[in-house]
Amino acid sequence: MKRIITFVSFLFLCAFSAQAQKFALIDMEYILKNIPAYEMTNEQLSQVSEKWQNEIEALQQEAQNLYKTYQSDLVFLSAEMKSKREEEIVKKEQEAQDLKRKYFGADGELYKKRESLMKPIQDEIYNAVKEISEQKGYQLIIDRASAMSVIFASPKIDISNEVLIRLGYSK
Repeated sequence: MKRIITFVSFLFLCAFSAQAQKFALIDMEYILKNIPAYEMTNEQLSQVSEKWQNEIEALQQEAQNLYKTYQSDLVFLSAEMKSKREEEIVKKEQEAQDLKRKYFGADGELYKKRESLMKPIQDEIYNAVKEISEQKGYQLIIDRASAMSVIFASPKIDISNEVLIRLGYSK
């Protein structure tokens, strides 16, 4: 009998404590779309990326031109000239690959630039979300844009607009 009473009391306490927790959602994509600095940063990153891509394509085009010239002159070249031209082509292709890795690699210039430009915006959003959660007593705030397991969530618990207002972007 004591066990049953203890078990029922435990269930009651669990249900009561679970009910007391407060949750909220944010939509990071929605928030970012409504921040002009984010759009400007994306535009700036696109321009830099396009510029770097053009540099790489120019090097690749040079390598292709060298190869075409090599193919057309092949019958007139001595063995020594052939190897010299082949080395030149390989060097140009390697140069293009190295530049591509430098700009677009895992730790490339684009990644570093994105990190330096986006970090202040992300920190600002994080601080606004943290302030709202402390002020309203939320124990958990989930980003619905990145939480693939959220199938449905009530719009009542979405605080994305509050975050935008806290950041100074009224919606």
